[in-house]
Amino acid sequence: MNEWPNGWSGDRNGNGYGLGSGADPEGARAMPQVRRDAAPGYQRQEPPLPPSMSPRRGATVPPQQSQGYDDAYDGYNTGQVYGGGGDGGDRYGDGYGGGRPRPRWGRRIKWTIITVVVVLAVASVATYFWADGKLRRQVDLSKVIDRPETGDGTNYLIVGSDSREGMTAEQKKKLHTGSAEGKRTDSMMILHDGSNGPTLISLPRDSDVEIPSFVGSDSGKKYPGTGRHTKLNAAYAEDGPELLVRTVEANTHLHIDHYVEIGFAGFANIVDAIGGVEMDIPKAFKDKWSGADFPAGKQTLNGQQALAFVRTRHAFAGSDLDRTKNQQKFLSALASQTATPGTVLNPFKLYPVMGAGLDTLIVDKDMSLWDLGEMFFAMKGVTNGEGKSMNMPISGSNGGNLVWDKNKLQQLVQQLNNDEKVTVSSN
Repeated sequence: MNEWPNGWSGDRNGNGYGLGSGADPEGARAMPQVRRDAAPGYQRQEPPLPPSMSPRRGATVPPQQSQGYDDAYDGYNTGQVYGGGGDGGDRYGDGYGGGRPRPRWGRRIKWTIITVVVVLAVASVATYFWADGKLRRQVDLSKVIDRPETGDGTNYLIVGSDSREGMTAEQKKKLHTGSAEGKRTDSMMILHDGSNGPTLISLPRDSDVEIPSFVGSDSGKKYPGTGRHTKLNAAYAEDGPELLVRTVEANTHLHIDHYVEIGFAGFANIVDAIGGVEMDIPKAFKDKWSGADFPAGKQTLNGQQALAFVRTRHAFAGSDLDRTKNQQKFLSALASQTATPGTVLNPFKLYPVMGAGLDTLIVDKDMSLWDLGEMFFAMKGVTNGEGKSMNMPISGSNGGNLVWDKNKLQQLVQQLNNDEKVTVSSN
């Protein structure tokens, strides 16, 4: 009687133990659980089969006779077979059958972050050089002589000129600018940026000032001071930005670190590029000279309306003094509404705004894009309540020119030079 389970009997001819020839059963070569006795000279002791794998519980496997298969298939002596394993084909033990490696998410995330950072860095550097190349560095402050000592903080002289440069006849008519040749200063402000917050000081264009000795910006010739008094905006008309800086420094004893100028067209273009500036106008006013016609209340001004707003003076009892207050109010609102995530992080809005502004700005030769950015955020700080805005203190007039209050001016300049909190008032 055959004691082997079904399938363990001889081959089809009844002459062997399986499908293979000779005395070696096929199962011993194909199943990793079954191990043949070691070949002669091989001293390794093989562990016994577990009872569950035995052909018959309690039975013993008869010794097998080697017919040379151990030498020919030496690699099978340990019971290893190709393509096998008892783990269901999961080579990595991670549940992904068929030998697929687990996705390396950590590495993918790392390279994604690196790629994004590199792209942003390249874009930022490219934007910086693009914007820096647009600045018109035309004012040479090295030509300014007899300058006061530098104080703490940074002082910017911000000038709005009535330049019609680049404007068509239609634009001049639309913006109510007139067609006067050359350019004059329409507004002048000193912005001090220091550790105690920014201070914005408007200099009325009708301020009475003395023209000091100066060196001509084009001729290089020195002109001695004669004690001549005139309006502040006349200094700009006489010899441009360099003489204006020289005159402001001589009459205030405050060192000007940087100069920034923008014309009519540039101002209007910036406002239109950001989609307008929201203003709260407390009282309605109208002025045929500037084209202003504003109702009271909150409203969004476009470029044309904004230019009319900052130029209007005939509609106010305080004339130029009231106009400077509106200029401060508008410029602060412009800076505050421009420096928002919606503008800074949106390239489709940021680049038009920067292009509109940088193309029309005239600055000193030492002004960097970083300096300009600091000025911009200092202006924004005035609106956010971090700083103070005021007019130059006035003591009276002398036939149409406004006279500065010398005592208050001295105290103001001392506080600015020492970077102290400004306590001087305009009144």
